[in-house]
Amino acid sequence: MTASDTPGFCVHCGQPSPGGADHPACHNPRTALEPPRYCTFCARRLVVQVSPLGWTARCSRHGETASG
Repeated sequence: MTASDTPGFCVHCGQPSPGGADHPACHNPRTALEPPRYCTFCARRLVVQVSPLGWTARCSRHGETASG
C-alpha cells in the first residue's frame, strides 16, 4: 500500500477524514446501518448493491468491498 492508498475520506459523505473514519457529522445510529457511499481511498462515488443478505460496494479504482 502506498501513501496515496491510505484511507483519508469519510465513506458516507466523501469529505476528508483522518484514517477514513466517520467524522462527527456522519457518526450517528442511522449511518451505522448504511453501506458506504464513497471510497475511503479516493472519495469516488461507489456502485452499491443492497440485497437481503448484505451489500457490496465497488470503486472503479480500488475494487469491491462487501458486508459481513
